[in-house]
Amino acid sequence: DAAIAAKLGKLFRTRAVRKIYWALVAGVPELAQGRIDLPLAKQPARGGERVVVDKKSGKRAVTLYKVIDTIGDRAAWLALWPLSGRTHQLRVHCDAIGAPIVGDGKYGGAGAFLGAEGVADQLHLHASELTLPHPSGKATLTIRAEPPPHMMETWRRFGFDPQLAGDPFADFA
Repeated sequence: DAAIAAKLGKLFRTRAVRKIYWALVAGVPELAQGRIDLPLAKQPARGGERVVVDKKSGKRAVTLYKVIDTIGDRAAWLALWPLSGRTHQLRVHCDAIGAPIVGDGKYGGAGAFLGAEGVADQLHLHASELTLPHPSGKATLTIRAEPPPHMMETWRRFGFDPQLAGDPFADFA
């Protein structure tokens, strides 16, 4: 109903909802875990707009990441936790650290495609988990979603375990 929708909207606006994403990236970040703190701005581009790192006039955007698994130095499965909510933040931040999200030609260009048999050219970014205060106010509610079929197929091909247990950021330094 409208009251619940308003409450949910307020939770998202006030950043009371913790969102964890999974991504397959081309390449492996230099650090196994880290904080990406790069301001972002929208710029006009052919066919619409594009988000870019803009240290002069961009709005602050912060993403925590953790490498969950790798395929040598060719690709990595990342858990991503955006602490801010900018448009295309995860896509731009991953590209900025030299690890574009697989299938993201807009921000990663040709380097975002592995060319590996059985790995779809679709975007490999998935909202895996939401944690928010329970409406009762006495607990938290965690909602998990399975990755889409193209990502499940990639996880199967690479031997990643999509039943990842626990909080990937519990021991984040």
